[in-house]
Amino acid sequence: MQVDSAAAASNVAATPSTKPASSSIDYNTFLQLMIAEMKFQDPTNPTDTSQYMSQFAQFSSVEQGIKTNTKLDSLLSSQALSQADNLIGHTATSPDGSVTGKIASLTVSSTGGTTATLSDGRTLSLGDGVTIS
Repeated sequence: MQVDSAAAASNVAATPSTKPASSSIDYNTFLQLMIAEMKFQDPTNPTDTSQYMSQFAQFSSVEQGIKTNTKLDSLLSSQALSQADNLIGHTATSPDGSVTGKIASLTVSSTGGTTATLSDGRTLSLGDGVTIS
């Protein structure tokens, strides 16, 4: 089923209360699109059913990959928090030795960076060269 992007864009722009376009699609939306494609196909030249099954298999594979990535991200975040928890109470020293102190708390950002707040209130970004003892 081919959708004219100019027509789709004008329909979205004409409706001010339309939700922002989502980059995700679920099984129901996919099946609705597939049924619409089947409903409006040329009856004298119907689409081969193996093409529909191929599309469904590809969609299923992509969706499973997305779910796997989401679970992996969650696992990595959990692991980072667990590792960060084990650092509390240890002494951290900056690479140049100018900042040293006992780790009071840690902040793990979504980009993977970890910042230690020392017992005296100073912060130290935990990265290459930082010594933990």
